[in-house]
Amino acid sequence: MRVDIGNALDVVAQPGVSRASLDALDDRVAEVHDRIEQGIDDREFGYASLALPEDTDAAAIREAAESAADSEAVLTVGIGGSALGARTLTAALAPDATHGVLDNVDPDGTRRLLDSLPLDSTAIHVVSRSGTTAETLANFLVVREAFEDAGVDWTDRTVVTTGEDGPLRALADEHGMPALDVPEGVPGRFSALSSVGLVPAAIFGADIEGLLAGGRAGRNSLAPSLFDSPAYAYGAVSYALEQRGATTTVMCPYAERLDAFGEWFAQLWAESLGKDGMGQTPVRALGATDQHSQLQLYRAGRHDKQVTLVRPRERPDCAIPETDVEGLSYLGGSDLGTLLDAEFEATEASLAAANQPNVRLELDRVDAKGVGELLYAMEAACVLAGELMGVETFTQPAVEWGKRAARGLLGGGDFEEADAVADKERLEVE
Repeated sequence: MRVDIGNALDVVAQPGVSRASLDALDDRVAEVHDRIEQGIDDREFGYASLALPEDTDAAAIREAAESAADSEAVLTVGIGGSALGARTLTAALAPDATHGVLDNVDPDGTRRLLDSLPLDSTAIHVVSRSGTTAETLANFLVVREAFEDAGVDWTDRTVVTTGEDGPLRALADEHGMPALDVPEGVPGRFSALSSVGLVPAAIFGADIEGLLAGGRAGRNSLAPSLFDSPAYAYGAVSYALEQRGATTTVMCPYAERLDAFGEWFAQLWAESLGKDGMGQTPVRALGATDQHSQLQLYRAGRHDKQVTLVRPRERPDCAIPETDVEGLSYLGGSDLGTLLDAEFEATEASLAAANQPNVRLELDRVDAKGVGELLYAMEAACVLAGELMGVETFTQPAVEWGKRAARGLLGGGDFEEADAVADKERLEVE
């Protein structure tokens, strides 16, 4: 993987980072690198995430997936990090497979998704560390009923990923369903390269061993200097730009199979770094589609954004036919990939010409190794940025506040956060 931070330098962009500032920041990166390495070695909470490529048991995941290997579709029941990693990996490596995700409790969306799936050939992967996540368990109860109503034995088609105990673990034991462990010390948003994210890909026959190999390549690329580590270069520059006013970060892959990656990145960056009045607001875009919608703002709007442009260096061929139509002949004989790369480079140049900071991120190709390395690098970048910012990267207190409020409203306990609903200030217009 390669990261080019040239267009984030102050000789190009405003806000931008000077070379002298990067040199000074590099001393801090070296200190943080030692902290991260120690955390990985000791498998400390959060830092254990960066050990997943070494610790994840691909054979155990393959064995659990074998029970559903004949499935035409996979339904992941989870929320947040319990779903986004799986969505990202299957979209990248099994783009033609039918992978439904229930990560919301919208009754209309849930019913429509269940009605669209061939339930008699659909595998279920239900994910909850505690086994008590309200949204996940509610959806799972609806899914079970739908399978039973269709005359399908859901116990034959379900793989569970959960903690060592709790309702889901007990259910798996009762019905003899395959059960995998949520990795210890790993927040959900950092868990893609574990059973949490890998099960659907394994059911579809994707190269999960290659994903882990890519993660190990990312691990091996960490170094005590941002100038020697793509992950640290990205994390350090993102931190520096945020400190200088780039409070929005736009993730824009130029590959449709990486579109879901933007969603995964948004949770990783927002939930990890949005604390103590700091953190960049992540925005998702897709090249070249959003050149015709969002780019106007990124080029001519406020100078408060960092745009990251992602592309594979190798793409499949798709030739553009020759044509005699006036004004279109220049396209004939070329290739859609060549056109997409031209769009990428034109966007990059247009942002630089407008002094808008942007970063180029390239992987060799959208394959298991490349995707595994990409996800690992963004996780390491996030951890580095959190250390530089001085925030608690691996916690999510604001999320937990909302969970307690919702449980209180539903009668799941006495939580003072629920009182805020009744205390809402109102100014209604009808």
